[in-house]
Amino acid sequence: MKSIAGASILLFAMFLPTACEKTSTELADEATTQAPEQTLDLPSIIKSGVLRVAMPRRPEAAHLPRGDFPLDIEQTLIEEFALSHNLRVEYVYEDRYSALLTNLRQGKADVVVASLTVTPERRREFAFTVPLRLVREQVVTRKADPSPPRAITDLAGRKLAVRPSSSYRRTLDKLHKQVPELVVLDVDESMDTEQILCRVADGELDLTVADSHLVESTLRYRPELKVAIDLTEDQANAWALHRKAPKLQKALNDFLKQTGLLTDREEVYRADLPELKKRKVLRVLTRNNASTYFLHRGELVGFEYDLVRHFAKLHGLRVEIVVPPSREDLLPWLLAGRGDLVAASLTINEQRKAAGVAFTQPNFLTRETVVCRSTEKPMEKPAQLTGRTVAVRPSSSYFQTLKNLQAKGIQVQIKNAPEELETESLIAMVGDGSYGLTMADGHILDLERTYRDDVQSCLTLDRPVELAWAVHPENRELLATLNAYWKKEYRGLVYNILVKRYFKSPRSMSKKSQARASRTGKLSPYDDIVKQFAKKYGFDWKLIVSQMYSESRFDPKAKSWVGARGLLQVMPRTAQELGLTDLENPQVGIHAGIKYMNWLRDRFSEDLNPHTRNWLTLAAYNVGLGHVKDARSLAKEQGLDPNRFFDHVEKALPMLARPQHAKRARHGYCRGTEPVAYVRAIRERWRAYRRALDKP
Repeated sequence: MKSIAGASILLFAMFLPTACEKTSTELADEATTQAPEQTLDLPSIIKSGVLRVAMPRRPEAAHLPRGDFPLDIEQTLIEEFALSHNLRVEYVYEDRYSALLTNLRQGKADVVVASLTVTPERRREFAFTVPLRLVREQVVTRKADPSPPRAITDLAGRKLAVRPSSSYRRTLDKLHKQVPELVVLDVDESMDTEQILCRVADGELDLTVADSHLVESTLRYRPELKVAIDLTEDQANAWALHRKAPKLQKALNDFLKQTGLLTDREEVYRADLPELKKRKVLRVLTRNNASTYFLHRGELVGFEYDLVRHFAKLHGLRVEIVVPPSREDLLPWLLAGRGDLVAASLTINEQRKAAGVAFTQPNFLTRETVVCRSTEKPMEKPAQLTGRTVAVRPSSSYFQTLKNLQAKGIQVQIKNAPEELETESLIAMVGDGSYGLTMADGHILDLERTYRDDVQSCLTLDRPVELAWAVHPENRELLATLNAYWKKEYRGLVYNILVKRYFKSPRSMSKKSQARASRTGKLSPYDDIVKQFAKKYGFDWKLIVSQMYSESRFDPKAKSWVGARGLLQVMPRTAQELGLTDLENPQVGIHAGIKYMNWLRDRFSEDLNPHTRNWLTLAAYNVGLGHVKDARSLAKEQGLDPNRFFDHVEKALPMLARPQHAKRARHGYCRGTEPVAYVRAIRERWRAYRRALDKP
């Protein structure tokens, strides 16, 4: 399957029913008197009402997807298949890839959903669906490699790092006959292929082998890598199932063929809605920033992202998000056929219309505002901009607004900001004093002010600004359908919920705790439950209570803007992958939060200072494990210590909001100031609790 140039992801389906999950341990504990072959095929599965699916356990999204379709989509597909047969999905989650086929082998699962490479050895034991994609296994090295291998014989003496259970290991074992000096380095089974690729990019590993689609995806944010050799011809990636389940295999094949995933797509094309429906894909050009599309606590979110998914679902389309290198590339890429729709908070103006694009009817009304530091006195009229310098991107609508003010005789100076900087980044640079003034749409500034208090609107311009989506002018049916969508949905229920979620809901708690330990030694109404699970997982219970205060203010029914719930604000999908539900029950919510903390802590080396390990764990809990890993890599790159949080990793985290770092980060854009404030507030409160309770 060919991938779109630039960062992209296949995404579709919204608001699916929640599936029931069990951990592999829980499944193993269940007594099974029925022989595995009695429940293998589809009729027996339908009779039981349950489809058992083995998948890698991933309480965190593996990365910000930039190419091909991620495991999230495979999970969505299997849930849709189950729904079409009135089945509920029972997940068998595994931390180690090697255990996935073992579950199938032992009759504990009906299908493995993990895009396994179909090898002759595996085919002798298992059946497979039709391919989800065709890939080649490739040797990957660094561009800086002084002696990159150019032939199989050049692998002599080189160390190739792969998982022991992977198909790559089988390929390398066969190569030993040709290259006896080749060295295979086994890495931990819990590491995914992109993690291994990133370690090669960082120089921690010599070489690795990976499927071509994963290499292509990783190259988009780790340009330090390069392909050295193709080890195989095209091979199939597919789902695995029992050989004695031909009816299940046929049903899965029929379903997958209908999804359109198996059709090769050209990299560049222009198509109106009827053809898009045949392809079943809507390519959406957007940006990786706080108001459009980003990764938060392992969930893909964003105002534009959620809206376009809603539209696509109504029309039976999957969404492929395409992120061009810079904002100024959005419209040229649209016209060149590298996307079908631009959804990136574009202002409707004559210059953009003259460039040859067609706008939908307005879907957001805002006002442009001049942004200054919160300590500055606001302006009363545009004339007060005389003599001031405002930093904006030349391609932005703000640039033309300032030009219009100049034409009216207002002597405002325009500073050309780099095109790769997002409006959010420019606002942050005003906040830290790098720029005196910038401009932003009012809703973007509203979003920023839910996180920060160092900036304000200095002057709001009177003229309302209309924002819209853009399409190719010849895609008339797509344009008409989008306009019909907006006519119905603009300021409707879904729209208003999303506006409130992204631009009105507070994102952070007050940094000052008013909680005090009472004379009885009680910190919260839930101390006994916290003590029970903190002891089980090896945490200081006072640290967890301090965290609980930051997360929910001890409200078991609290719900965050992205749907996290309970006293420790756990994402429902995360809780399910850990084998827990009913997060509003204090016993369950606290257990889920501490169990997740333990899972995160296990992702950091035991060699770290125990306190540092806790601070990194808390940061990961707040913003996502992947962003913290990116920050540690960036800290090392910046000459900071990745094994110390305060004054080191905490300095790198905010850098992930800067485009030059975000585009190279595995997990993309991150508002790194939030986990920094979160960890510091918890540490401050934890120290106060210790002083109150631990004093002699």
